[in-house]
Amino acid sequence: MKVKTVSILTLAIAITTAVISSAAPVWAAKKEATKAEKQAEVRKTANETLNSLYKLQPGSKEVIRKAAGYAVFSNFGMKIFVAGSGSGKGIVVNNATKKETFMKMIELQAGLGFGVKKFRLVWVFQTEAALNGFVNSGWELGSQATASAQYDAKGAGLAGAVAISKDVWLYQLTDDGLAVELTAKGTKYYKDGDLN
Repeated sequence: MKVKTVSILTLAIAITTAVISSAAPVWAAKKEATKAEKQAEVRKTANETLNSLYKLQPGSKEVIRKAAGYAVFSNFGMKIFVAGSGSGKGIVVNNATKKETFMKMIELQAGLGFGVKKFRLVWVFQTEAALNGFVNSGWELGSQATASAQYDAKGAGLAGAVAISKDVWLYQLTDDGLAVELTAKGTKYYKDGDLN
């Protein structure tokens, strides 16, 4: 039994080391990018995410256009045994002023599991107050935010979106398409001091 435990632990450490080592050159290359290059990369990812959402849910384009603003985030996370974490970057756009605010996200997970996940989030803020609250105060999306996809009487554009709170909706995209259940729990959003 002790040999199996040691073998599993050794395997987990080896896999973690291999993943981190293979990603290190990518992280190093991104650190050397200029502020403008980093901002351009976040914008590019946001545009790709929005285009994917519009293909999956065409009505979402009009919902986002009419909203006070929106945010787009991309997340990458890893979980090994009982602990996991993820991080990502994103951009918030005020539709009235066109002002952009760059933000970060960090996710913490607990519970048994093993794997890597990647997903993208599109937040829709229907009011200026909801938008400003997200940008200026940050946001913590906790376990209480478990919800499934909803259809709102305001139109089909919000089909597939999760109601997070009053005037705040969230679309979650995975490699398989639009997620019908929110899995981005234990996530904190805050301003990116390096990109603003």
